[in-house]
Amino acid sequence: MTGAAPTTRIHRRLIDALYTEAMLLADEARGYFDQMGRSDRDTLDAMTRVVFSCESLKVTTRLMHVIAWLLTQRAVDAGELAARDALDPSRRLGSAPESDLAAFDAMPTAARSLIHASIDLYRRVERLDTTQGHDAQIVVSPARTMLDRLAHAF
Repeated sequence: MTGAAPTTRIHRRLIDALYTEAMLLADEARGYFDQMGRSDRDTLDAMTRVVFSCESLKVTTRLMHVIAWLLTQRAVDAGELAARDALDPSRRLGSAPESDLAAFDAMPTAARSLIHASIDLYRRVERLDTTQGHDAQIVVSPARTMLDRLAHAF
C-alpha cells in the first residue's frame, strides 16, 4: 500500500463527505429561508416570525462554523496548514447557538427539518473537534498489519 496511511485516507474521506453535506445543507437552507420559506413565514404570527428569523440565523451560524472547521481540516490534509496550527482556538469549531425546543414545535415542517439537520451536523463535527489533538489509541488489526507487510514486500 503506497501513499497516505489508511487512517489519513479515512479522515480525508470523512472530511470531504462532511464538507459536501454541509455545503448542500447550506444551499438548501439559503434557498428555503431566502425564498421558499417566505410563504411559510407569512402564515406565522408576529412573534413566531421573529423566532423563525432567529432560527434561520442559528442554522446559518451552525453551518458556517462547520464549514470553516472543515476547510481548516482540508488545509491540514493538503499540507497548507500545520496540524498544530489547527489546534489554535481561532481555528477550532465555534460555539453554536442553541435552538429553543418550544419554538421548534411552532416552526413550519421544512424549517424544523433544516434546524434539526444543522444541529445534527454540528454535533457530529463537534465530536470530531473535541477529539482533535488527543492521542487516540488506535487498535491495529492483525490482518491489516499483514496486508501492509505484504504490500511493502512487493
